[in-house]
Amino acid sequence: MPHSGRSAASRDWWRKADIYEVYVRSFADGNGDGIGDLAGVRARLPYLAELGVDAIWFAPWYPSPMADAGYDVADYRAIEPLFGSLDEAEQLIAEAHRLGIRIIIDIVPNHGSDQQQWFADALAAQAGSAERARYHFRPGQGAEGSVPPNNWTSEFGGTAWSRVSSAGRAQPAPEAPRGPGAPEAAGEPAEWYLHLFSPGQPDFNWAHPDVRAEFADVLRFWFDRGVDGFRIDSAALLAKDPSLADLDPGQAGGEHPYIDRDGVHGIYREWRRIADSYPGERVLIGEVWLPDAERLTRYLRPDELHSAFNFDFLCCAWDAARLREVIDVTLDSHARVGAPATWVLSNHDVVRHVTRYGRADTAFSMSDRRIGEPSDRELGTRRARAAALLTFSLPGAVYLYQGDELGLWEVEDIPDELLQDPFWERSGHTDRGRDGCRVPLPWSGKQPPFGFGPEGSVPWLPQPTQWKDLTAEAESGSDGSMLELYRAALRLRRAEQALTSADIRWLASPAGVLSYRRGDDITVMINLSAHPVGLPPHDKVLIGSAPLQGGVLPPDCATWLRTRQCTSGDEGFDRAAQGSQG
Repeated sequence: MPHSGRSAASRDWWRKADIYEVYVRSFADGNGDGIGDLAGVRARLPYLAELGVDAIWFAPWYPSPMADAGYDVADYRAIEPLFGSLDEAEQLIAEAHRLGIRIIIDIVPNHGSDQQQWFADALAAQAGSAERARYHFRPGQGAEGSVPPNNWTSEFGGTAWSRVSSAGRAQPAPEAPRGPGAPEAAGEPAEWYLHLFSPGQPDFNWAHPDVRAEFADVLRFWFDRGVDGFRIDSAALLAKDPSLADLDPGQAGGEHPYIDRDGVHGIYREWRRIADSYPGERVLIGEVWLPDAERLTRYLRPDELHSAFNFDFLCCAWDAARLREVIDVTLDSHARVGAPATWVLSNHDVVRHVTRYGRADTAFSMSDRRIGEPSDRELGTRRARAAALLTFSLPGAVYLYQGDELGLWEVEDIPDELLQDPFWERSGHTDRGRDGCRVPLPWSGKQPPFGFGPEGSVPWLPQPTQWKDLTAEAESGSDGSMLELYRAALRLRRAEQALTSADIRWLASPAGVLSYRRGDDITVMINLSAHPVGLPPHDKVLIGSAPLQGGVLPPDCATWLRTRQCTSGDEGFDRAAQGSQG
């Protein structure tokens, strides 16, 4: 399908793209049922085009019983009826392409839904059957096999195993909720099946040729419909230790039994060959949570994935030295494999960065979201504005999560009875989960549903009444709003060749300040210190996260400067940058 605009003209478009994540359920509701849908997205495509994004990444839009917000896929070749139809998806792809916007969709290869036909066939079959071999079914340990096959735990808490019983119901370990059940043959020990996430998400056995063939066909199905790429969920988890050995937390060295095993790379080489067989530079993007930058970039070798999310940057505290270290390590490790870096501040799994940056501890960890911890919203917003200019000025691709451009914060007071994230139940109501970053967007008006759906409709999660000042309507055209900052920054990023180059040169700066040259004529400064700092000599302020007065950059603010006059040498700039503290 043809594209227009910048995206069409750029080869290797994914190396410097601005990509916007749409969480369909919470983006825009076209039919008034309180749930976002493809009709809502199609109506808002002009908004995304005006924002200046190159591509939209869609969280899962497939049919699903929603045990985990669509990441339990029942049919990889269809659209969730709550969201629309396959015809609508094809229309959306075509309409986006006409606006110069590419489409990336989630693919969830580690696990499917327990409502998928394959799993129904597995439950109906017996131990040792071909149908069960597509998953990880195993006998239990202990008396009558009543103990799970190993000590692996679910990402949502509790054991990673649920049992199929002769009574026709699952008999999971005590700390896990019930899963699906199926009868075993009389007198046969009941088996357990593996689910690294919820019991409704059984893990596929990627050593089985049927699994490999199925997903290769799914890739082709969507590429044939014009999709430009896939974001791969839980990309490091597919390969498992064939023996399903216990996880030894104290183990030093050696392969983890299910995270980042060497066998996963052969899968992505096969997928890359499929992507490369299509025109228009189709891409593969990995969700790879790994602490080791070198291990991460193994996924980005020229014959594997095109890019992977940079979670070190997302999780980093608002601290100049730590951010510089993350930026340096990221750029260095990616350069060694010829891959572009990616920069992201929020997504559908993490606490929104307006809230994180307003806390005493501004770092983020998936294992401790610290919901309800005090946060200074004004400070968090000021830092979020500066972080946007930091992010958009770095070499590589940028990911935005819906609502970032409006300055939305984490909604931490959703009533208990409305929480839907499986973390809430699986944790015994100690982890409130990710619903707070998934609250439906405010588009217009002074009260809920804020244009998310027709007046009088009730969004699936409640919106804060204080969002009346953060609607797209209220911020559009408003000087100094977060939306206009994003629009201006993305326009500059698109227009200034220096900002899409790979060139970055650090400049000497005071403690707590990041300062670097992009190309020959743009200087970026981010002041993370508690004091204002002097600006270097410059021809023009291209953009600032806050008003600049008296030649100084306030605390928790950022700016891009035209500094063409300094290209003959950086020494004068460096001295100026270190002055005017106080």
